[in-house]
Amino acid sequence: MLLRLDGVTVRFGTRTALDAVDLEVAEHEIVCVLGPSGSGKSTLLRVVAGLQPADAGRVLLAGADQAGVPVHRRGVGLMFQDHQLFPQADVAGNIAFGLRMRRVPRAERDARVAELLDLVGLPGAGRRPVSALSGGEQQRVALARALAPGPRLLMLDEPLGQLDRGLRERLVTELRGLFGRLGTTVLAVTHDQAEAFALADRVVVMREGRVAQAGTPLEVWQRPASEFVARFLGFDNVVAATVSGDAADTVWGKVPVPPGTPQGAARLLVRPAGVRLGDAAEGLRCTVEGRTFRGHHVAVLLRPADADAPVLEAECALRDAPEPGATVGAVFTPDEVVVLG
Repeated sequence: MLLRLDGVTVRFGTRTALDAVDLEVAEHEIVCVLGPSGSGKSTLLRVVAGLQPADAGRVLLAGADQAGVPVHRRGVGLMFQDHQLFPQADVAGNIAFGLRMRRVPRAERDARVAELLDLVGLPGAGRRPVSALSGGEQQRVALARALAPGPRLLMLDEPLGQLDRGLRERLVTELRGLFGRLGTTVLAVTHDQAEAFALADRVVVMREGRVAQAGTPLEVWQRPASEFVARFLGFDNVVAATVSGDAADTVWGKVPVPPGTPQGAARLLVRPAGVRLGDAAEGLRCTVEGRTFRGHHVAVLLRPADADAPVLEAECALRDAPEPGATVGAVFTPDEVVVLG
């Protein structure tokens, strides 16, 4: 295991930023720590880097306790959201900074800079001023600078946060491929679940300084561990339920549940993809309150006829989306129903 955190706790006065966090990152693994502002994800990164001391617990790199080890001796690379490039230096000067600090010979340094510029898709850009670069190009230069010393662990703090969505989506795919080719071990933090799910081998969701859930992107998406995780991922179809047999009693009526679902009182998540729209006489009678285009599908907001029942979100193809004001029936699919912890 390349990185292990054992019971790491950080307090700022009366506030606990990290609360006995345990975390492991294997060699060559890409782990994304995901969570809302204030969940502790950036503090976690700073503790691993040595920029923030822990009040309790241990940080181990390749089995060695990092207590008292200064930042520059930990062998980790850190890339911040705002890139923090040196405006007075050109692209090559920025990338070579860490190599100069390590007194790498000039010829070796120049060769490494040229190699990294090719790697990040900026061949021949060494003499360009960083002020003349686009946001995406600056992000690539910052990445090359972090990779230049060959860190055993690369840490990214909201690396794509300042870029527009189209560029973020393109670059996150490139980063995933690049890290795979290099065999880089990566620990990244972000508040953007789409970014995390596209980049990571494993996702860690944090809440108020604790790990709320950890697993592969598919595991976390398909089986959120709690109502907090479900809502953080954007799922709002959550209601109280009582599971009995193969169905649950809810304010939306009977909702079928997957085989083997634990019986009794629970909180129930119905993913929008599991709400099928049909004739008003079929299923839960609802009025279409609104529609939102989401790229590959349309989110349809439904108002149940029962005034006490909360609104319900369904998902369908654009050609199948009913008009606002239409009356429809909602039928639930058990494969998209999750009983939350």
